[in-house]
Amino acid sequence: MTAWSCEFLRSVCESVGRERVIEKSLSPMRASHQDPAERRGHLRFFYRNWHPTRLGKVWNRAFAWVSGLGLTPEILLTLQVKRRSDGRLWSTVLVVANHQGQRYLVSMLGDGSDWVKNVRAAGGAAFIKRGRSRPVRLTEIPPEERAPILKAWCQIATSGRQHLPVPYDAPVSAFEAIAADYPVFRVDPVAP
Repeated sequence: MTAWSCEFLRSVCESVGRERVIEKSLSPMRASHQDPAERRGHLRFFYRNWHPTRLGKVWNRAFAWVSGLGLTPEILLTLQVKRRSDGRLWSTVLVVANHQGQRYLVSMLGDGSDWVKNVRAAGGAAFIKRGRSRPVRLTEIPPEERAPILKAWCQIATSGRQHLPVPYDAPVSAFEAIAADYPVFRVDPVAP
């Protein structure tokens, strides 16, 4: 590699953001397959290349606001977490799955989701909002324990499950094959 090409690559990384360049080049999930939801009906307008489109971002913000007021079904909640870039609270609406008496959040877009990166950067500290905000601790579940939780999540997340490459009624063994690509977090309440 010449000095000019090294300098060019460095300037591109700085202008785009090192994190995004590295993420796109190293993500095995994105390299191995396309988001299945992009090929289905209306979801193609909301997601491209494992990220929400502008329309998807606007929809998510509006739905997070409505869900935060408590006006959506109980399976939906608004997750608020500090952004790693500026420390401001950022809200996103998610489907909460119940499995063996615990509540879990699943990233339907994989490791590349901003909320996942923000939760990891915040050490799991977040807020759940349904009417009022409550502090919670999100604990990431290891990949070998995610399969039954992913299956439980797919039973209730009717549009979210379309992002997974396995059918919602597949056996747990099918979810084991993809578990490493979809982060799962347990919701633990924090005493005030």
